[in-house]
Amino acid sequence: MTTRWQTLRRWLRDHRLPVSIAAMALAVIAVQVLQWWLAPASKVSDFVGPPRSGYTLHQYQGILYDRDGKPSFRIAGPYLERREGDESLYLTAPRFELPAKQPGVPDWQGHSLYGWVDKSGTLIKLQGAVHMHRPAYDDVAAIDIDTSDITAWPKENRMETAAPVRMVQGDTRMSGVGMRANLNDNHLELLDDSQGTFPPRRHKS
Repeated sequence: MTTRWQTLRRWLRDHRLPVSIAAMALAVIAVQVLQWWLAPASKVSDFVGPPRSGYTLHQYQGILYDRDGKPSFRIAGPYLERREGDESLYLTAPRFELPAKQPGVPDWQGHSLYGWVDKSGTLIKLQGAVHMHRPAYDDVAAIDIDTSDITAWPKENRMETAAPVRMVQGDTRMSGVGMRANLNDNHLELLDDSQGTFPPRRHKS
């Protein structure tokens, strides 16, 4: 007489492969459930809002130096922010000075709506409306430049923008779209749609 146990053994022997697969699947599921049960609960962040600041400064002043240890860019303003995980600086209403690096030539001065400085201090973005001014010297008239969204490399004393530019120097007027400037040799280039008014030079007596 065949018992139930013998019947079960015969059935398991005849269905060995599918039974083995089912047993392995159950074992994997059991291990996953055990890991989930024993693992520590994940830490839930209780912070809600924008990224926190690494620090903030009010009424700040700063100086960037070139490779020779000479000032290449001075900056000041009402508010500076350094965010966590990002060593770059975010500036509000920065005022800046770019050294002319030529004897007798005054430094450039200016301001912008916002600013950004990368963590190495080699790249600066002056965002929003930007105004730059260089005082008169000797027989050279003062110069004013109005543009926006300037990218500057202070250690190389050069800058550029793709935005419209307007320049006034004495009776000279120039405008265009896009600008490249190298302040080491006072070279300024308008890239497109340039227009200008150049009055005749006055002869020295």
